[in-house]
Amino acid sequence: MEEKTKYTAEELKEFEDLINEKLDKAKNQLNFIKESISKTGDMGTGSTFGTIKTLEDGAETAEKESLNQLAARQQKFINNLEKALIRIKNGTYGICIDTGKLISKERLKAVPHTMHSIEAKLRQSK
Repeated sequence: MEEKTKYTAEELKEFEDLINEKLDKAKNQLNFIKESISKTGDMGTGSTFGTIKTLEDGAETAEKESLNQLAARQQKFINNLEKALIRIKNGTYGICIDTGKLISKERLKAVPHTMHSIEAKLRQSK
């Protein structure tokens, strides 16, 4: 039996639906994180106790930094999902950029924006 080199239009539609679903969730999460970031800055406590206020400011700064990192990771994830949609449109989706072989369906369902087969990913980590 000949080895399959690309996914069918039906299979690509399945992946596209999965990616769009993940994209919607990711965008909603990013909006929530952005709202949390702006709320963190708005929560001034009218406290006049210097030491307590300084501790709160430090915790607030750490929380804001953590939320900013989370937002950046979420934005990167969204960008990767959008690039995957482009690969579906141009017919290169599901093909490993290292081996040129088809990436397994299981892997694409788990990590729909991947451009590497498990084989190539394992080689990278050595």
